[in-house]
Amino acid sequence: MAQGFGIYDYVIVGGGTAGCLLANRLSADPLVTVLLLEAGGKDNSPWVHVPVGYLYCVSNPTTDWCFRTANEAGLKARSIEYARGKVLGGCSTINGMVYIRGQARDYENWRASGNAGWGWEEVLPYFKRHEDFVQGESAEHGIGGEWRVEEQRAHWPIVNEFRDACIELGIPLTPCFNRGDNFGVGYFHVNQRRGVRVNASKAFLHSAKGRENLHVVTHAQAKSIQFQERRASGLTFDHRGQECQVHARREVVLCAGSICTPQLLELSGVGQLERLRALGIKPILDLPGVGENLQDHLQIPLVYKVKNASTLNELSDTLAGKAQIAAEYALKRSGPMSMHSSQLGVFTKSDPSQTSANIQFHVQPFSVDRFGDSLHSFPAITVSVCNLRPTSRGSVHATSPDFQSPPKIQPNYLSTQEDRKVLVDSIRIARKILGARALATHEPEEIQPGLQYQSDAELELAAAELATTKFHPVGTARMGRDHMAVVDERLRVHGLTGLRIVDASVMPSITSGNTNGPTLMIAEKAAEMIIQEHNADLVFARLKASRYVEPNPIVPTF
Repeated sequence: MAQGFGIYDYVIVGGGTAGCLLANRLSADPLVTVLLLEAGGKDNSPWVHVPVGYLYCVSNPTTDWCFRTANEAGLKARSIEYARGKVLGGCSTINGMVYIRGQARDYENWRASGNAGWGWEEVLPYFKRHEDFVQGESAEHGIGGEWRVEEQRAHWPIVNEFRDACIELGIPLTPCFNRGDNFGVGYFHVNQRRGVRVNASKAFLHSAKGRENLHVVTHAQAKSIQFQERRASGLTFDHRGQECQVHARREVVLCAGSICTPQLLELSGVGQLERLRALGIKPILDLPGVGENLQDHLQIPLVYKVKNASTLNELSDTLAGKAQIAAEYALKRSGPMSMHSSQLGVFTKSDPSQTSANIQFHVQPFSVDRFGDSLHSFPAITVSVCNLRPTSRGSVHATSPDFQSPPKIQPNYLSTQEDRKVLVDSIRIARKILGARALATHEPEEIQPGLQYQSDAELELAAAELATTKFHPVGTARMGRDHMAVVDERLRVHGLTGLRIVDASVMPSITSGNTNGPTLMIAEKAAEMIIQEHNADLVFARLKASRYVEPNPIVPTF
């Protein structure tokens, strides 16, 4: 028998990036009750807070769902790791801490596709609302918010020289990638505070800890949404092996991300009719777009051995070097232990016909054979490049009525000729940069994939052999008005009431850069919409309750 968990105004599924911000905003009203459910545990591992600790959080079952893709035809039938945060703070707890909003054109395209209110000038205030930007307030940046954005605290001469090589080839130096046009080269801004990770849990839940109307439950995995007719009325979830039920007076809000949100919808009977029936799930609503439109950034890590340069490879290869790294972080909160996933960013065009920057480079002063492996013993840098606007589309779908069965993740990487061409062109651009005069003294030697790959066909093969995800899945419950859209521009699920989706799955198209910042913006905007609707309903209820008005007395006239 299911254990009753009471009644709340809002039940939020997923304590990740969006869920933490939304819980903070909704519970700011002491008369509103909020329950936040997180399938993972607390974000109390030391590796969560030390920036370089993301290397120990990814593929760690205490912080990561440890998903894998299906075998990908475009990657030579490889299945690759697909990290998703399973911990308070979600992916903001295990990601690379790079703060990127994308380009103004991304949001203009959202609005042009029928999503009123989602253009660049309209969403910019929501980026600024929670921001605390290290360089101060401006037309593009906010201060005083919970989300700290700082300059990174580790610098390497070899990375500076890569920056100079880009400038030599006509890519302009930029101090900030977050002003609407990210074309250029520069150091990424990061979500850290004095060398310590800032995640959504610390930013938005810690400040709300004393609120009696906000309850946060960890190790609580959603099993299915409960419906009365076509209204979401509550949720059934597993809490440490015990089945529990909770009722929602106003809304169930899904913040489970682009992988778990569509899976939960299908487990609850919302999705493509025949797919649900094949799984033995009773359909509630035929919504064919659920789980479709998966988009992700695919990266190719290019490795260059260098001479006459210091990199993390050789520094971390000795006990003395490791001691130096630890001491610098302990004393100054700087150096390699303060490093995030990438130091230098480059946004440029894969070919002149592109209307804006369509590829992104991440430059790192170290190298490995594969993510999670030990660093190479020789000095080297990694230049990872990804296609910012892929045309390939994949899917995420439940594989069983059992909520513990992982979904099938099929990104369909490199399934279009356009995507293959962009990555081939990207490798050639990287080679031009490495051949610039600014790097000549280091005699860069390409060891991955290697100069034996030259023709288009050979470079396509290299991409298939080496490419992996940037961990930016979006779009699987996309916003729109056509028959394949899942939510409207207010993020309400089409055809249902009391159910809203607030996470990266609602993006109609992927943003031009890292996706954590845009996810926070979506949550900020959603919080305002939900509060507006709540307040409007209260006003209507008061008017309805006071609809009887004492008539004015009729004064007779003589």
